[in-house]
Amino acid sequence: MRRYLSFFLTIALLFLIITCKQNVAKTDKTIQTEEATVLVDESIQPIVEDLVQVFESKYNAKITVIAKSEAEVIQALSKDTARIAVLTRTITKEEEAFFNSKKLIPRMTPFAHDAIAFIANKNTKDTLITLKEVKDFMKGSKSTKIKGLVFDNLNSSTVRLISELSRISSIPKENVFSFKTNNEVINYVAENNGIIGVVGINYIFEPSEKIMASIPKINVLNVLNTVDNQYYSPTQNNLGEGTYPLARELFVLNAQGHEGLGLRFSAFIASEIGQRIILKSGLLPYEIPSRKFRIRNTINNDKK
Repeated sequence: MRRYLSFFLTIALLFLIITCKQNVAKTDKTIQTEEATVLVDESIQPIVEDLVQVFESKYNAKITVIAKSEAEVIQALSKDTARIAVLTRTITKEEEAFFNSKKLIPRMTPFAHDAIAFIANKNTKDTLITLKEVKDFMKGSKSTKIKGLVFDNLNSSTVRLISELSRISSIPKENVFSFKTNNEVINYVAENNGIIGVVGINYIFEPSEKIMASIPKINVLNVLNTVDNQYYSPTQNNLGEGTYPLARELFVLNAQGHEGLGLRFSAFIASEIGQRIILKSGLLPYEIPSRKFRIRNTINNDKK
C-alpha cells in the first residue's frame, strides 16, 4: 500500500514540477515578446529610432517604428488603428474628444525641442532668409528671391506649420514641390541650385547613409528673428535660448488605456537616460540632464 502511495506521490510531484516549468517558460516568453507599434512623424524619425534602439537593449520589449506623414499618423489614430504616436504638436480638442468617446485618456509627454530648417545648395551665396519671404512666396508672390520650395510631403507637419504661419488654406500650385521623405528633399537640394528645402533638423544632425554624401553639399540657412532683427541657425544653443523662430516641441502620445509598453516607453524617453540621448543627437532635451562632478581634495600631477 505504501509502495503504491509513494508511486502516486512521485507522479503527482513530477506533474507539478513540469507544470510549474511550463508556466515559468510561458511567463518569460510573454515578457520577452512584449511588443508595441509606434507611429512617428517622418520629420523626426531618426531620434525616435535612436531612443527605441536603446530602450529595447535595456528592456524585454520589441517596438516597431512606422514613419508616416503627420496627417497619416492622425488618421491612424482617428481610425483606432494605433494607440502610441510621436508628434510635433499636441492633439486638438476634436482629437481629444475622439479618445474620450472611447473612454481613453490620452497622455501627452513632452520630451524634446526640435525645429524646422531651411536648406539650400552649397553654391547658393545667400545663406539668410526671412519668414516674411517664405510667407509671401506661399501666398503666390513672385517678388521674393525664393525660386522654389520643396517639402517632404504635402501631408507633413512641416507643410502644416508653414501653411499656418502663412495663413493659407491650400498650397500654391507653382514652384512648390514635394517628395515623400526628408532624405529625398536633402538629396534633391544637394543636386539642384536655387531651390530651398524644408526639413526637420534631426536629419541634418543625424544623417543616415542615404544622405551622408549630400550633407556637405548643402547649407542650413539662418532665419531672421524679428524680435531683435538678428539671424539665427537652428542650433541646440539657439533652441535653448528661444532665438530660432521655427522651434517646436516633440510629444509622445500614449492612448493605450492601461499601463502597457507605451507608458514605459514614454517614461524612458522622459528619464535622464532618454534625455541624454536627445542631448547627444543635437536636439534640445525637454529637461536638461544633470551633470556630476567629482571633487578631489588633492590634485595629482601625472605629467612628468
